Amino acid sequence: MRKLIVSMNVTLDGFMSGSNCELDWHFQSWNQEMSESLAQQLSNADTILMGRITYKAMAQYWASSVSDPFFPREDLPFADMMNTHSKIVFSKTLKKANWNNSKLINGNIEFEIAQLKYQQGKDMIVYGSGQLVSTLIPLDLVDEYQVWIHPVILGNGNALFKNLHDQIKMKLLGARTFSSGVVRLNYSVRS
Repeated sequence: MRKLIVSMNVTLDGFMSGSNCELDWHFQSWNQEMSESLAQQLSNADTILMGRITYKAMAQYWASSVSDPFFPREDLPFADMMNTHSKIVFSKTLKKANWNNSKLINGNIEFEIAQLKYQQGKDMIVYGSGQLVSTLIPLDLVDEYQVWIHPVILGNGNALFKNLHDQIKMKLLGARTFSSGVVRLNYSVRS
């Protein structure tokens, strides 16, 4: 059975974004070492799950990356995976998903994820998509968390873990510290 992995950048105080969805803090500490690790992470998956907001932003950026002569050449392998991997978009308001290999789903998320987990293939990964992740967590659909903790404190914003009523027990799979001060913690969810 395929795993569903959430890969999320957060601040030291646990926020995915600022109060107005700002992400400027995220790009201040990102470096090539982290990009290479992210590309390795994506190579272990073949399906990317997204919500509407993340889908629109990523489709606009990555779909044009290959034809952009100023796009960093070292990021082309990641761009290729972003453009060729299957993309599942969960949205009740989006009317169509035109980015290469994209499928729009507006049905029962719990049923749809269960169906995806039983399909053949590599793991599935969620990048960003805070609203989608907030739906997946209480439904116990996440198998693994790869949390990228950035060395910044916002004080307020949109928290990764919120409105949870039950404890989620986890097992540490690994940790990596990057030269930028970012630490990636990998946890599997214990049943």
